[in-house]
Amino acid sequence: MNPKAIQLGILPGNLDYFIYGAVLLVVIIIGVLILNFGMIYVRALTSGAKVKFSELLALRLRGVPVGLIVDNRITALKSGIEVTVEQLSAHYQAGGSVDLVVLALIAARKASIHLEFDPACAIDLATKGTGKTVLEAVKTSVNPKVIDCPNPASGKTTIEGVAKDGIIVKAKARVTVRTNLDRFVGGATEETIIARVGEGIVTTIGSAVSYKDVLESPDRISKTVLEKALDSNTAFEILSIDIADVFVGDNVGAQLQTAQANANKDIAQAQAEVRRAAAVALEQEMLARVQEMRSRVVEAEAQVPLAMAEAFRAGHLGIMDYYRMRNIQADTGMRESIAGGGPAQAPAKM
Repeated sequence: MNPKAIQLGILPGNLDYFIYGAVLLVVIIIGVLILNFGMIYVRALTSGAKVKFSELLALRLRGVPVGLIVDNRITALKSGIEVTVEQLSAHYQAGGSVDLVVLALIAARKASIHLEFDPACAIDLATKGTGKTVLEAVKTSVNPKVIDCPNPASGKTTIEGVAKDGIIVKAKARVTVRTNLDRFVGGATEETIIARVGEGIVTTIGSAVSYKDVLESPDRISKTVLEKALDSNTAFEILSIDIADVFVGDNVGAQLQTAQANANKDIAQAQAEVRRAAAVALEQEMLARVQEMRSRVVEAEAQVPLAMAEAFRAGHLGIMDYYRMRNIQADTGMRESIAGGGPAQAPAKM
């Protein structure tokens, strides 16, 4: 009897069954592995992208699609790109698109663009949720794209600038760009390019002495804008800026001058009204003072009879003196009446 079998508590008659069961279990495990990974393993082996069963099993246990990883590795290796199963599975678990990364690497390699696996994965993760893909970024680097400035989606069709002579000039530009893969992650987007180009167009038009200069040489806008290095810190490289259309708008300078003249007129009218109101107030004040003076004259005239009466009582004025004074007053009133000075006034009575 086998001492080890006795130690394990296996009876001599059951030893064969135990061995057969163990062998059967191993066969079943191998069969399951073959059924699950056999075709994938053979496909990888015949394609020159050999993988281990342990790697395939690890992918399954981590919940990573085995076929997706192996097929993309085969595609990459067939295109001359060295990439491991671990790299692909790690990018998949990070939420990336493995197939797009592989296709982008292949496209970059065919176009003689240097792009490593890790930067491609970074670009893929950075474009998640933006509507763009790493493959599109590589294609744009190979085949430049044209950006309309301003963006038609904004509702504006032209960019307006005012020349020094006050005439509005409207321009529409088309910017040809290609992706700068080295600055794609963290670089500014198309909106920044459009904003910078628009600012450059407005500045160039504003520095023109006359709108005729802009119409005569629209390319001066392109040259001036290109010299500003507007693609710095962006995900793109500007290849060219072409002015598609140039239009002449309103004469803003004349409108502003007219508005200023109207404002000056309103100010002058307001100041004149202030002066008129002041003059009217002064006139009324003078009339009031005249009335005051007249009242004082009347008051003074009222004192004359009293003074004369007092003079009679004191003996300083005789009756003949009084009549001579009345005669003089009558003569004076007659002369004034004859001279046209108005009706003669009766002499003051006592």
